[in-house]
Amino acid sequence: MNESLSAKDLIKSSVLDAVSQQFTTLTPLKMVIALLVGFAVGVIIAMVYRRSYRGVLYSPSFALTLVMLTLITTPVVMCIKSNISLSMGMVGALSIVRFRTAVKDPMDTAYMFWALTMGILLGAEMYLIALVVVLGIAVIVLLMTFVKLPSATSYLLVLHYDESAAQAVDSMLSRVKYRRLRSKTVTQNGAEMTVEVRLTERQDVISQMLDIDGVYDATLVACQSEAGV
Repeated sequence: MNESLSAKDLIKSSVLDAVSQQFTTLTPLKMVIALLVGFAVGVIIAMVYRRSYRGVLYSPSFALTLVMLTLITTPVVMCIKSNISLSMGMVGALSIVRFRTAVKDPMDTAYMFWALTMGILLGAEMYLIALVVVLGIAVIVLLMTFVKLPSATSYLLVLHYDESAAQAVDSMLSRVKYRRLRSKTVTQNGAEMTVEVRLTERQDVISQMLDIDGVYDATLVACQSEAGV
């Protein structure tokens, strides 16, 4: 009976020692503070992503993913920063993980690294540095988004015209500095041509094409550089 009690006491004391040892370096208060700051930082990143998004279909789930990445990375770094063996095991485990989700926009990758970096800084308890970094990057991204430098924009010019106007159409296109033929279809009813062009004035080429006899219609479609798709 005494042996049984001593075994129970030994197990109980070992469990209590393990728990107390864990909380000596990582207290619940530190974890709560880190998560709260991580949530605030993640919201800032998500708001910047929302304000600077230029694509066609905004994804609220990706904005939520940015917040979650910050929150998840923070406690992971807090746990492994004081344990070398655990940190090496974490690196080995992450090295065999393969993410299959395709990133459509390269800027999405930058936002993911931004969220991960903030989580690492917060996990290392560098709260002031994390706040300075997230605010600094946010200001830079917003300035780069809303301050546009004058530059040519890529479009797809779609033309429907009669074959008799082919020479005039080619002559008009020769005035465009950058142009590249994407497709051309000729039928008995006329021809359809798609050309990639870079323009500074969106309406000029349309009006000039419609002035040509034999051109039925002309359409400009924004390419990836503007639409972000």
